[in-house]
Amino acid sequence: MGKNKLARFAENESFAHVIQPGFEELVQGRFPLKGQWNSMMFHRAAPLGLELGCGRGEYTLGLAALQPARNFIGVDIKGARIWRGAKNAAEQGLANVAFLRTHVDHITRCFGTHEVDEIWLTFSDPQLGKPRKRLTSPLFLARYKEILKPNGLIHLKTDSPALYAYTLEMIAEHKLRIHEKSADVYADVVHRASPEEQAILSIRTYYERMWLEEGRTIHYVRFDLDNYPAHGEEAGS
Repeated sequence: MGKNKLARFAENESFAHVIQPGFEELVQGRFPLKGQWNSMMFHRAAPLGLELGCGRGEYTLGLAALQPARNFIGVDIKGARIWRGAKNAAEQGLANVAFLRTHVDHITRCFGTHEVDEIWLTFSDPQLGKPRKRLTSPLFLARYKEILKPNGLIHLKTDSPALYAYTLEMIAEHKLRIHEKSADVYADVVHRASPEEQAILSIRTYYERMWLEEGRTIHYVRFDLDNYPAHGEEAGS
C-alpha cells in the first residue's frame, strides 16, 4: 500500500465527520449513531440525505452546499475516496456533511427505521450479469424501505441504459410512484425544472464528467417506496 494511501487513512481517523464502524460493532448492534445521526453527529434536527457509493463525495458536497438546511452523509467502502470528500468538506467549512465508511449491505445496521429522507444513487456499478447486486434490486429496495421515511425519495442518476431500464422495471413491477424520470436528464428535466432542481441535477461527479466527455447520455429517475412491501418480504427476489 502506498504512503499516500496510508496517510489518507490516518487523516480519516482524525476527521470527526468520518465514521468508520467495525464489522463486529455493526453485526452485534452496537453502532451508537444508528437512529441518532442528527442529534449526535449534526447536533440539529434536519432532513437527512444519503449518497450511497459516494466515491469522492462530489454529489454529497454539492447537495450540502446547495441545501444548507439539510444534513447529508456520503457512504462508501473505499477509505481513500472518502478522504477526498472529507478533506473538501473540511476545507469548504460544510458542517452539514459526514462520511460513513462501510458496505452498502450494512445500511440497515447504520440507520434507524424511518431515519432517512432521501437516498441518492449516483453512477452506481450497473452490475451487469449480477442483478441481485444492483443498488435498485429488490434486495436493496427492501433495505431502503426500512430506513426511509414515508414519502422518502430515491434518486437514481446513471449513464447505464441497462441499470436505468432495470430500475424502471422494478418500479413497474412493484407499482411504485415515479416523481420524475428522463432518459436524457440534461436535454429534458434540467430545462423544465425549478432553478433549485436544475442546480441539484447539474452537480457533476468525477465519473459523470468523464462519461459526458465520451458523449454518454445521463438517465435519471426519482421515485418513492410507499407501495413497496414492508419488512423485506421480497428481499430475496
